[in-house]
Amino acid sequence: MSWKHPIFWTLLALATISAQAQWEIEESHTTASLRGVANPGGGVAWASGTNGTVVRTEDGGYLWQTCAIPPGAEKLDFRGIQAFDENTAIIMSSGTGDLSRIYKTTDGCQTWTLLFTNPDKEGFFDALQFTDPTHGFLLGDPVTRGSFTGFALFRTDDGGHSFHFLAIPGNAADPKTHGVFAASNSSLFAHHTDLVFVTGGTAGPSLFFENLTAAEPSATSFLLPLAKGEAGGAFSVALTYPGPHQGEQKSLGGPIRGVIVGGDYKNPESTTGTAIYMQAKHPELVTTPPHGFRSAVAYDAEAKTWITIGPNGTDISTDDGKNWKPLLPTAQDTPDADKNWNALALPFVVGPKGRIGKLRTNALDLTTRKP
Repeated sequence: MSWKHPIFWTLLALATISAQAQWEIEESHTTASLRGVANPGGGVAWASGTNGTVVRTEDGGYLWQTCAIPPGAEKLDFRGIQAFDENTAIIMSSGTGDLSRIYKTTDGCQTWTLLFTNPDKEGFFDALQFTDPTHGFLLGDPVTRGSFTGFALFRTDDGGHSFHFLAIPGNAADPKTHGVFAASNSSLFAHHTDLVFVTGGTAGPSLFFENLTAAEPSATSFLLPLAKGEAGGAFSVALTYPGPHQGEQKSLGGPIRGVIVGGDYKNPESTTGTAIYMQAKHPELVTTPPHGFRSAVAYDAEAKTWITIGPNGTDISTDDGKNWKPLLPTAQDTPDADKNWNALALPFVVGPKGRIGKLRTNALDLTTRKP
């Protein structure tokens, strides 16, 4: 076939696209369902899940080590993890009342210390985010404390050794109709004293902004055009600051870009109400949605690409979340490399049955390259 023939260029374009590699599946040495993952850098990564499971790697995922189970945590579900280096990490379990706990290790997960247990009998921890090794925030389902009924927010300023409750006006929510999904530890975004979190439930999904720097902290909220119901809503939020510091997470006081993903986890194939994008603080419905329910979203600053994952696939966006397209497996990947994922901490992704993947270094570059 002549190189001048139009079909030649079509085939060349398809070959270029099909060359993209995707998630390289790694051996985690566990069958636990993994929903927490953290990447502090330098080849170090941590992941957490059911049955008190925590695993870690110091060599970029070549070898994953099974950690000691924290005391009394054999049946706990660790849905959130924050790691600061190869030795220090904080994990969050999710469950009703005292099944929601915070543990910390400083010796590479050989030993753990219980730092905090949910003080609310009907409370439920959903997400844990630290802005640095000292300051962090903890989000839970709505609770009633005296005259306050709303989402449970806690703050720590000593590395998790103590948490204090934040009863913020404007944060009102009915425990019967509002909730937060503890699906990927990314329903909460924190940067110093600025907080954003997303919710679901029969009352409808919402986006909450908490400005804790004001003299009198308060919350503002927006209803979101995402799937609605007991299994529907917003599951994950990620923000990035555009311009000279592309990819850095900045204060909400400056111009930001963001993406929120979710949907109905009981109807994972539905594309209705699965994502919105944000410019500054204004959420907008996407033009082309991800191809089903999505539980986590993250931004790759180097590739200038958003990536979102879920049980039925992986999608990417190169236009700030307005349009999404699937990232499909190739001959270099297992046939289901794009599927069965819960949480992201790029380049790592985790899922059920001990599933861990790592994004190949050329995956996003080749996908976004125009022939």
